[in-house]
Amino acid sequence: MAGGREKRYELGSQARRSSNSAPAQLAEKHSDRHLRNKIEGVNRAPGEALATAHHLYMAVRKKYLTQDAYEAFRDRYQECVRMLNGLERKLETQLPIEARRFSDT
Repeated sequence: MAGGREKRYELGSQARRSSNSAPAQLAEKHSDRHLRNKIEGVNRAPGEALATAHHLYMAVRKKYLTQDAYEAFRDRYQECVRMLNGLERKLETQLPIEARRFSDT
């Protein structure tokens, strides 16, 4: 069974990986010629951002991170998720109406 130091490192490693995953999703799909593939990258990125926020929440629960630091990061990640959701909706407007996921676009 892993000790406290190893668990802390593991949680930090998970947070680092997930925090890099959202921008990596966007970068990977940015140059794709197919709009649906670009939208797929934008669609996956919020989940990765929320995973990072969860890892940070767990860090607070385990007393690895202060509540103030967590709240500052959480607020930034929530704003990123809002912007990514808006970008996805905007990109959807470039698809034919019958291919859109959102009925209000």
